[in-house]
Amino acid sequence: MAEKALIMDEQGIRRALIRVAHEIIEKNKGVSKVVLVGIRTRGVPLAERLAREIEKIEGIALPVGILDITLYRDDLSTLSYQPIVHETQIPVDINGKKIILVDDVLYTGRTVRAALDALIDLGRPKTIQLAVLIDRGHRELPIRADYVGKNVPTSHKEIVSVQLAGIDRVDLVFIKEIVEENGNGSIQEELC
Repeated sequence: MAEKALIMDEQGIRRALIRVAHEIIEKNKGVSKVVLVGIRTRGVPLAERLAREIEKIEGIALPVGILDITLYRDDLSTLSYQPIVHETQIPVDINGKKIILVDDVLYTGRTVRAALDALIDLGRPKTIQLAVLIDRGHRELPIRADYVGKNVPTSHKEIVSVQLAGIDRVDLVFIKEIVEENGNGSIQEELC
């Protein structure tokens, strides 16, 4: 894969998260009964950062949960015979709470569908909202984000790569392009 374009740098990600934090507070008329739940892997540090921003604004520390959706994926059989399942950790009872699912990229909607199934197995929240850093379009399911850091139109031949400091040592969002080999063995970039 070849890097095609830088979409967000560290400051762009920070600004987007501050804006989303304000939108969450405004839409929910405060943060009473709000729980942030990050979808493993990169949704977790994003949820933690949103919680810090909301605490700076409201002075209230929100509970942050970690949701592993591995066993709820509809492509589980194509991943591996023995998928690695991590623990889901949600520090509060979700019944009657306003859950805000947090993920890095919204694409087909299948990850969010799996997360909804996983959450419903844990209880009955009052509402479930979705916050994403990047919405790249191409939905296959009728799912939309309530809070979006940045809309990035993409082609199917592109990949949005989110790198976060807690995992990848740097905060950057790139569009990468799938590079294919042509008939004579050399590599050629797909043009969109």
